[in-house]
Amino acid sequence: MAALSVEDALARILDAVAPTQPELVAIDAAHRRTLAQPLAALLTQPPFDASAMDGYAVRAADVAKLPATLAVIGEAAAGHPFSGSAGAGQAVRIFTGAPLPAGTDAVVIQEDTARDGAKVTVREGRIDKGHVRHRGFDFREGETLLAAGRRIGPREVALAAAMGHGTLPVRRRPRVAILSTGDELVAPGERPGPGQIVSSNHLGVAALAEAAGAETSLLGIARDTREDLDAHFAKAQDADIIVTIGGASVGDHDLVAPVLEARGMALNFWNIAMRPGKPLMFGRLGRARVLGLPGNPVSSLICTRLFLVPLVRALLGAPAADAGAVQARAGVSLEANGPRQHYMRATSTPGSDGLAVVTPVRSQDSSLLAPLAEADCLLVRPMHAPALSAGSLVPILPLDF
Repeated sequence: MAALSVEDALARILDAVAPTQPELVAIDAAHRRTLAQPLAALLTQPPFDASAMDGYAVRAADVAKLPATLAVIGEAAAGHPFSGSAGAGQAVRIFTGAPLPAGTDAVVIQEDTARDGAKVTVREGRIDKGHVRHRGFDFREGETLLAAGRRIGPREVALAAAMGHGTLPVRRRPRVAILSTGDELVAPGERPGPGQIVSSNHLGVAALAEAAGAETSLLGIARDTREDLDAHFAKAQDADIIVTIGGASVGDHDLVAPVLEARGMALNFWNIAMRPGKPLMFGRLGRARVLGLPGNPVSSLICTRLFLVPLVRALLGAPAADAGAVQARAGVSLEANGPRQHYMRATSTPGSDGLAVVTPVRSQDSSLLAPLAEADCLLVRPMHAPALSAGSLVPILPLDF
C-alpha cells in the first residue's frame, strides 16, 4: 500500500463523520462542552434603561444650563427601582444598575453635584450618553448569539446564563477507548524488568482527546497475543473511536490489524508519508473509527494532534482545531526535506516583525519525550521542501501538549 499524504489521510479519517447526538445539560455543567444548536437570547439585556454610574437621574433639559438646582424626590438602586415619575426641576438619587426613573432621560455623576438636604445642585459637567445603558444595549430577545459547534468556555457560559438559559443543548462527548499494546510495557509507577519500559503514551493521548472534548476510557495494556488483544477489544464495544498504541505496522509481531480484521474491521490505510508517524493505521469497525498509533512516544502524540483531535472535533460538529499552519520565520538554516512531510519539534520566540522565530529542538528522534516537552510548536517541512536559510518563512502548528 502506497503511503498517503497527511492531507489525504485526514480526509479519509473525517469522511462522512456524523456528529454525536445532542443532549441537554444544566448550565453549571456545560463548561467545555460543545453547542449542538445555535443559541438565541430568551431575554433582552439590559431589560430596562439602566444607570451606568452613581449620581442623579435628571431631565436633560433641566441641566442644559449650569449650575442648576433640582429637588431630590427619591432614590433608585439596583433591585430597588423608584416607583414614581420625575417632573420638571426634579431629580432622583440613582446608583449603578438601577432602572432610570420615569420622566428622566439622563444621569449626572455625583462628582459634578453638591447635595444640600432635599436639593442637589449640578455645578458642572455635561450630559454623557454613556452614563445610561439603554434597554437591549447588550442584546435583544430572539437574537442568536452563539453558533452551533461553539466550545463553551467561561465567556460563553456567562453569556448563555444572561440570555436566560438554564440548560444548554450540547453534543454527547465522543467516547474514545485507548489501548496500549506490547509485551515490553509496564504500567506507570511499576518498576520495569529486563527488556521492559513504562507505558506513557496513553496518558498523553487521553489528555489531548479530553482537551478536544472527548470522554476517554483506558483499556489497559494488551500483550502480544491474539487472545489478549481480542479480550481487550471486547471492552470497547460502545466506543466512537478506538485508539491503539503500538503494533500497527506489518511486522511479524504486529497483531493489532489482524485481530481487528477478524472482529470485522475494514482496513482503510496503514502508511502515511510523514515523519514521525509513518505507520498509522485507520479503519472502520461497525460504527467506530479505529486509529492505530505508532508506539514511539513522539510519533504517537503528534499523530494524536494531527488526526485524533480533528476527528473528535468533527464528531462534536465543531470547526477544525486550527485553521491550518501559521507563518513563522526559521531561526536557523534548514536542510532539504525528503519524501515524507516532517513535523519538527521546535521552540518559538517573538520576532521583531511580529512573526515568531522558530528553532528545532536538539533532537528529532521520535522516541524522545524530553525534547518534545521543550517544544511549543511543530515546524512543518512539506515533502521535498528545498533547503532554507535562516529568516525564511516556514509554516508551524502550535502544540497543545
